[in-house]
Order: sequence, then C-alpha cells, then structure tokens
Amino acid sequence: MPDRLKSIGEMCDEFGVTPRTLRYYEVRELISPTRQGTRRLYSKSDIARLKLILRGKRFGFSLEDIRELLDLYHVGDQQYTQLVKTCEAGTARLEQMRRQRAELDGAIADLQEQLNWGQKMLASLKPPLQSE
Repeated sequence: MPDRLKSIGEMCDEFGVTPRTLRYYEVRELISPTRQGTRRLYSKSDIARLKLILRGKRFGFSLEDIRELLDLYHVGDQQYTQLVKTCEAGTARLEQMRRQRAELDGAIADLQEQLNWGQKMLASLKPPLQSE
C-alpha cells in the first residue's frame, strides 16, 4: 500500500502550524509538496523534513541553517556528512544555549537581590498619608 499523502489542513492540524507557515517553508525550499492543481500534498519525506524543521527552530537554528543541514541528505554518503554537520551545529548551539542560560541565571539573581532590597526598604518606611 503506497504512503498516503497529507493535505495542507492535515499537516497544520498534526504539527500546529498555519498554512502560511507551510507555504513559507515551501518558498524557502525547506519542503516541496507535490501539486494537484492548486492543492499541496505532503509526502512522508515532507513530513519528516517538517519535523526536523520544527525541532531545529525549537533549538534556535535559523531557517537557512536548517535548510543547509537538510540539503546534506542528498550528498550520497548514507547521511554521514549530514550527521557530522548536524552534530557539529548541535554541539555549538548547545554551548551557546548554556552560555545564555548562565547569563540569564545571573540576571535573575541580580534582579531578585534588587527586589529583596526594595522590599526591605518599603517595609522600613511608613506609607504616605492619603489626602482626600
């Protein structure tokens, strides 16, 4: 039994994206559905690519980075090059995310310290009298 093609509506429902997003990914050459007139039909390959696109976006990769990695699928070396490049990019992104987390943790601690100081100051002051 051949793989069933999915409509744009089915893809949107399954992946929580809009038709506009799918068309944009098509324009950016990230996916390439077949056409039946004006209908777009998505194959098993398109579905797999969309999963990778959404995962890459979640990890903070640009669409151009994602497209370059996806295009390595067709190098013809059993995806060796694609896997090597993906691992390299993933390792670099993970380090960048860890640095960002450390910076954010520092900013959170600083803000908490300032809020604690502000609350102590407020507790030591009398509220102003309300004028009527």
